[in-house]
Amino acid sequence: MSKVTVPERGQPLDLTYVYQLANAINELSNQVGRTSSSMTSIDTVSAGTQKVRTSESRIVGGYVSVTNSSSTSPDGEGAFSYTFDSDFAYVPIVTATPILIDEGSTEAGKDITVVLTKVTTNRVEGVVRFNTIGVASVGLNLLIVGVPV
Repeated sequence: MSKVTVPERGQPLDLTYVYQLANAINELSNQVGRTSSSMTSIDTVSAGTQKVRTSESRIVGGYVSVTNSSSTSPDGEGAFSYTFDSDFAYVPIVTATPILIDEGSTEAGKDITVVLTKVTTNRVEGVVRFNTIGVASVGLNLLIVGVPV
């Protein structure tokens, strides 16, 4: 890709310089043009599959922690929610991956189920079910992919 020299302060902009700018912009446009490898397909509930440029899609990485403080009963639950910093045009795709925070905790932290209960254009809510008796803390990595407004 060609580089355009920065004009000196006070230098008049002549036709040659404007021509160099236009060529550089056109080269850049060709390099990031619409090819199949630069497009992202995002399935939405309300509008079907949306194909957008990868550079125009939005990806949010979030983190929340959930603790089960019950050491006497199985099936303990911990609710969580995460609000996105910006809205999506359609309900995004959300993936939650649990991470054991305290390796010295009980087996309860290794026997969990994550259920997303509600996903909107700016928030995700869910429940972590601890299937084994014991006190445990888990972190959830959230990966949110969608089409921005």
